[in-house]
Amino acid sequence: MALEEAANSPALIAESVLNTSSDVATDIAVGLGSIGKWLQAIGIIVILWLIFNIINWALNRKRVKRLDSMRSDLERIEKKLDKVLKRKTN
Repeated sequence: MALEEAANSPALIAESVLNTSSDVATDIAVGLGSIGKWLQAIGIIVILWLIFNIINWALNRKRVKRLDSMRSDLERIEKKLDKVLKRKTN
């Protein structure tokens, strides 16, 4: 009888509910922690990707500027050659 009364007492029921809920809370915290690690890994990958793209953009910008200057130099040289050739033919 004493065991049945102890098993049905509100204090023991509350204690078992609290133990169960703390176990569930611990499981949730562990699950969120592992999700957090994955999110950190994804964040690091995204940041590295952004850094790589910024560096690539800067290098490409320098290349485009060099090509533009070469193009303008070639146009200038072509104009001078055209002038020289016109003088020789006349």
